[in-house]
Amino acid sequence: MVAALEFHLAEFARNWRGSVFGSFVIPLLTMLGFGVGVGGYVQGGVDGVPYLEFLVPGLLASTALQIALGESTWPVLAHMEWMKTYSAQAATPLRPVEVLGGHLLFALLRVTAGVTAFLLVAVAFGALPSAWALACLPIGVLLGLAVAAPVFAYSVSVPGEVWLSVLMRFAVVPMTLFAGVFFPVEAMPVALRWLAYATPLWHAADLCRAATLGRAPDWSLTGHLLYLALWAGAGIALAAHRFHRRLGV
Repeated sequence: MVAALEFHLAEFARNWRGSVFGSFVIPLLTMLGFGVGVGGYVQGGVDGVPYLEFLVPGLLASTALQIALGESTWPVLAHMEWMKTYSAQAATPLRPVEVLGGHLLFALLRVTAGVTAFLLVAVAFGALPSAWALACLPIGVLLGLAVAAPVFAYSVSVPGEVWLSVLMRFAVVPMTLFAGVFFPVEAMPVALRWLAYATPLWHAADLCRAATLGRAPDWSLTGHLLYLALWAGAGIALAAHRFHRRLGV
């Protein structure tokens, strides 16, 4: 698995500049546009919390989600179908699960770096009123694993890249908009509210918001963590199975 991870690190070393730049610029622009711009029109904040402070933890969880998805969709399909990188690695003593593990671990490192950058930008904006905000880092990594693992399995199973666009359009975009990132899910009808509760993003956003505001989450802390762990565990098992099948070992 270490050898597979080293490959992805070496590949990243050739184009890290654009990724690092985006890690700081995207959260900066998002906070300026939504937190400061839109937030200026939200009188009284949300439940007595200034809108920027309400928004930041949701955006932080959404950032972890987007980075995890970015590494587990087109790159996975490319390494499996177009460049045949996984097949080449499987031709070495590496087992399929190690091929998977190396890339999945790299994706989590990307999530860790992205969430860290977001936290630094949020500190500069004074949008983290509680020192418990540091807990957002492991929460973001857990969310990244809960999302990336099943999407790895999906990406090596679909017949073409159009299905990745379907995933983004009909699952990721609605989840980002309606899972409690920009407004409380309690503002939605009950049916839509339960759909939001089913997404891993809502659980991570609630945990991050509780951490940054220094208060208890809206739902059970243990329940949130177990739900995200369930997504991660099931995703890893499914991805390992699909890698084993696709690499023909």
